[in-house]
Amino acid sequence: MKALLDALLALLYPPRCCFCHNLMPRGVSVCTHCRETLPYTRGDEQLRKLRGIEKCVSPLRYENSVRDSLLRYKFHALSGYARIYGEFLAKCIDENGISCDSITWVPLSRARRWKRGYDQAELLARELARRCGIPCERLLRKRRNNPAQSGMRSDEARRRNVKGKYRAVSPEAIRGKRILLVDDIVTTGATLSECAGVLKAAGAKAVCAVTVAQARKEK
Repeated sequence: MKALLDALLALLYPPRCCFCHNLMPRGVSVCTHCRETLPYTRGDEQLRKLRGIEKCVSPLRYENSVRDSLLRYKFHALSGYARIYGEFLAKCIDENGISCDSITWVPLSRARRWKRGYDQAELLARELARRCGIPCERLLRKRRNNPAQSGMRSDEARRRNVKGKYRAVSPEAIRGKRILLVDDIVTTGATLSECAGVLKAAGAKAVCAVTVAQARKEK
Protein backbone atom coordinates (compact mmCIF):
# COMPACT_ATOMS: atom_id res chain seq x y z
CA MET A 1 0.00 0.00 0.00
CA LYS A 2 2.83 2.42 0.89
CA ALA A 3 4.61 1.69 -2.40
CA LEU A 4 1.40 2.46 -4.28
CA LEU A 5 0.93 5.71 -2.35
CA ASP A 6 4.56 6.74 -3.02
CA ALA A 7 4.10 6.03 -6.73
CA LEU A 8 0.92 8.11 -6.78
CA LEU A 9 2.61 11.02 -5.02
CA ALA A 10 5.53 10.82 -7.44
CA LEU A 11 3.09 11.04 -10.33
CA LEU A 12 1.15 13.96 -8.86
CA TYR A 13 4.15 15.81 -7.37
CA PRO A 14 7.29 14.84 -9.29
CA PRO A 15 10.53 15.93 -7.59
CA ARG A 16 12.14 19.10 -8.91
CA CYS A 17 15.48 20.80 -8.32
CA CYS A 18 14.92 23.49 -5.69
CA PHE A 19 16.89 26.00 -7.77
CA CYS A 20 16.14 25.50 -11.48
CA HIS A 21 12.83 23.71 -10.76
CA ASN A 22 13.54 21.07 -13.42
CA LEU A 23 12.30 17.51 -12.94
CA MET A 24 14.75 15.15 -11.25
CA PRO A 25 15.01 11.58 -9.95
CA ARG A 26 13.37 11.05 -6.55
CA GLY A 27 15.76 11.56 -3.65
CA VAL A 28 17.82 14.25 -5.39
CA SER A 29 17.30 17.81 -4.16
CA VAL A 30 19.72 19.80 -6.32
CA CYS A 31 20.52 18.87 -9.91
CA THR A 32 24.10 18.38 -11.07
CA HIS A 33 23.98 21.47 -13.29
CA CYS A 34 22.94 23.73 -10.40
CA ARG A 35 25.49 22.19 -8.06
CA GLU A 36 28.17 23.23 -10.54
CA THR A 37 26.84 26.62 -11.66
CA LEU A 38 25.07 28.26 -8.69
CA PRO A 39 26.30 31.81 -7.91
CA TYR A 40 28.44 30.78 -4.95
CA THR A 41 30.24 33.39 -2.87
CA ARG A 42 33.98 32.75 -2.64
CA GLY A 43 36.54 33.63 0.02
CA ASP A 44 36.10 37.12 1.46
CA GLU A 45 33.06 37.56 -0.77
CA GLN A 46 31.16 35.38 1.70
CA LEU A 47 31.52 38.06 4.37
CA ARG A 48 29.29 41.11 4.83
CA LYS A 49 30.48 43.66 7.40
CA LEU A 50 27.56 44.69 9.59
CA ARG A 51 27.22 46.87 12.67
CA GLY A 52 27.22 44.85 15.90
CA ILE A 53 27.93 41.51 14.19
CA GLU A 54 31.25 39.72 14.50
CA LYS A 55 30.84 37.85 11.20
CA CYS A 56 27.98 37.69 8.72
CA VAL A 57 28.39 35.05 6.02
CA SER A 58 26.34 33.77 3.07
CA PRO A 59 27.08 30.84 0.76
CA LEU A 60 25.18 32.24 -2.27
CA ARG A 61 24.43 35.47 -4.11
CA TYR A 62 20.79 36.52 -4.34
CA GLU A 63 20.38 36.38 -8.11
CA ASN A 64 18.88 34.28 -10.91
CA SER A 65 17.91 30.75 -9.81
CA VAL A 66 18.80 31.45 -6.15
CA ARG A 67 16.43 34.43 -6.08
CA ASP A 68 13.67 32.39 -7.76
CA SER A 69 14.21 29.53 -5.31
CA LEU A 70 14.02 31.74 -2.22
CA LEU A 71 10.86 33.44 -3.50
CA ARG A 72 9.20 30.04 -3.94
CA TYR A 73 10.37 29.07 -0.46
CA LYS A 74 8.91 32.19 1.16
CA PHE A 75 5.72 32.76 -0.81
CA HIS A 76 4.66 29.46 -2.38
CA ALA A 77 4.57 27.12 0.63
CA LEU A 78 7.72 25.22 -0.33
CA SER A 79 8.91 25.01 3.27
CA GLY A 80 10.77 21.75 2.53
CA TYR A 81 13.48 23.81 0.86
CA ALA A 82 14.78 24.61 4.35
CA ARG A 83 16.29 21.13 4.55
CA ILE A 84 18.25 21.75 1.34
CA TYR A 85 19.39 25.25 2.27
CA GLY A 86 20.58 23.90 5.62
CA GLU A 87 23.32 21.98 3.84
CA PHE A 88 24.67 25.19 2.31
CA LEU A 89 24.44 27.09 5.61
CA ALA A 90 26.28 24.41 7.57
CA LYS A 91 29.10 24.26 5.03
CA CYS A 92 29.43 28.05 5.02
CA ILE A 93 29.77 28.47 8.79
CA ASP A 94 32.27 25.60 8.86
CA GLU A 95 34.38 27.20 6.13
CA ASN A 96 34.39 30.49 8.05
CA GLY A 97 35.22 28.97 11.44
CA ILE A 98 32.04 30.21 13.12
CA SER A 99 31.20 28.59 16.45
CA CYS A 100 28.35 29.42 18.80
CA ASP A 101 26.52 28.30 21.92
CA SER A 102 23.04 28.81 20.52
CA ILE A 103 21.26 29.39 17.21
CA THR A 104 18.29 31.71 16.78
CA TRP A 105 16.55 33.53 13.93
CA VAL A 106 15.11 36.85 12.76
CA PRO A 107 11.40 36.31 13.55
CA LEU A 108 8.37 37.29 11.51
CA SER A 109 5.52 39.16 13.15
CA ARG A 110 2.61 36.99 14.32
CA ALA A 111 0.40 38.38 11.54
CA ARG A 112 2.89 37.62 8.79
CA ARG A 113 3.67 34.17 10.19
CA TRP A 114 -0.03 33.34 10.35
CA LYS A 115 -0.55 34.49 6.77
CA ARG A 116 2.46 32.55 5.46
CA GLY A 117 1.90 29.46 7.59
CA TYR A 118 5.50 29.25 8.79
CA ASP A 119 8.50 31.42 9.61
CA GLN A 120 11.09 30.80 6.92
CA ALA A 121 14.03 31.92 9.07
CA GLU A 122 12.96 29.69 11.95
CA LEU A 123 12.89 26.63 9.68
CA LEU A 124 16.40 27.48 8.45
CA ALA A 125 17.68 27.92 12.01
CA ARG A 126 16.20 24.64 13.20
CA GLU A 127 17.59 22.75 10.22
CA LEU A 128 21.05 24.25 10.73
CA ALA A 129 20.90 23.41 14.44
CA ARG A 130 19.94 19.81 13.61
CA ARG A 131 22.90 19.47 11.27
CA CYS A 132 25.38 21.07 13.68
CA GLY A 133 24.09 19.59 16.95
CA ILE A 134 23.71 23.05 18.50
CA PRO A 135 20.65 24.18 20.52
CA CYS A 136 18.12 26.29 18.62
CA GLU A 137 16.06 28.68 20.74
CA ARG A 138 13.52 31.45 20.18
CA LEU A 139 15.41 34.42 21.61
CA LEU A 140 13.66 37.27 19.77
CA ARG A 141 10.11 38.36 19.15
CA LYS A 142 8.87 40.95 16.70
CA ARG A 143 6.74 43.54 18.48
CA ARG A 144 4.56 44.39 15.49
CA ASN A 145 4.41 44.20 11.73
CA ASN A 146 6.15 46.80 9.59
CA PRO A 147 6.50 47.46 5.85
CA ALA A 148 8.75 44.96 4.06
CA GLN A 149 12.41 45.98 3.92
CA SER A 150 12.43 45.33 0.17
CA GLY A 151 10.26 48.44 -0.24
CA MET A 152 12.82 50.71 1.46
CA ARG A 153 15.15 52.56 -0.93
CA SER A 154 17.91 53.77 1.41
CA ASP A 155 19.99 52.35 4.25
CA GLU A 156 18.62 54.99 6.61
CA ALA A 157 15.01 54.16 5.72
CA ARG A 158 15.67 50.47 6.37
CA ARG A 159 17.22 51.24 9.76
CA ARG A 160 14.26 53.40 10.78
CA ASN A 161 11.84 50.74 9.54
CA VAL A 162 13.16 48.09 11.96
CA LYS A 163 14.20 50.31 14.89
CA GLY A 164 12.56 49.08 18.10
CA LYS A 165 10.61 46.32 16.33
CA TYR A 166 12.32 43.40 18.13
CA ARG A 167 12.71 42.42 21.77
CA ALA A 168 14.54 39.70 23.64
CA VAL A 169 12.26 37.02 25.11
CA SER A 170 14.71 34.82 27.03
CA PRO A 171 17.47 36.99 28.56
CA GLU A 172 18.62 34.09 30.75
CA ALA A 173 19.30 32.05 27.60
CA ILE A 174 21.20 34.93 26.00
CA ARG A 175 23.44 36.22 28.76
CA GLY A 176 27.12 35.35 28.21
CA LYS A 177 26.40 33.28 25.08
CA ARG A 178 27.78 33.41 21.56
CA ILE A 179 24.67 33.56 19.38
CA LEU A 180 24.34 32.65 15.70
CA LEU A 181 21.51 34.62 14.07
CA VAL A 182 19.88 33.11 10.97
CA ASP A 183 17.88 34.73 8.16
CA ASP A 184 17.17 33.97 4.51
CA ILE A 185 18.66 37.05 2.78
CA VAL A 186 20.90 39.98 3.74
CA THR A 187 20.81 43.22 1.75
CA THR A 188 21.90 46.24 3.79
CA GLY A 189 21.92 44.22 7.01
CA ALA A 190 19.71 46.71 8.88
CA THR A 191 17.45 43.96 10.27
CA LEU A 192 20.31 41.70 11.31
CA SER A 193 22.11 44.60 13.00
CA GLU A 194 18.97 45.63 14.86
CA CYS A 195 18.44 42.07 16.12
CA ALA A 196 22.11 41.76 17.08
CA GLY A 197 21.83 44.98 19.08
CA VAL A 198 18.85 43.59 21.00
CA LEU A 199 20.71 40.35 21.73
CA LYS A 200 23.82 42.18 22.93
CA ALA A 201 21.75 44.54 25.08
CA ALA A 202 20.31 41.40 26.71
CA GLY A 203 23.82 40.19 27.52
CA ALA A 204 25.01 38.17 24.52
CA LYS A 205 28.78 37.81 24.49
CA ALA A 206 28.93 38.00 20.68
CA VAL A 207 26.64 37.68 17.68
CA CYS A 208 27.44 36.16 14.30
CA ALA A 209 24.99 35.75 11.42
CA VAL A 210 24.41 33.50 8.43
CA THR A 211 21.97 33.83 5.56
CA VAL A 212 21.30 31.65 2.54
CA ALA A 213 22.10 34.50 0.16
CA GLN A 214 23.33 38.05 0.07
CA ALA A 215 21.79 40.66 -2.21
CA ARG A 216 23.63 43.56 -3.74
CA LYS A 217 23.13 46.71 -1.73
CA GLU A 218 20.97 49.22 -3.57
CA LYS A 219 22.72 52.44 -4.49
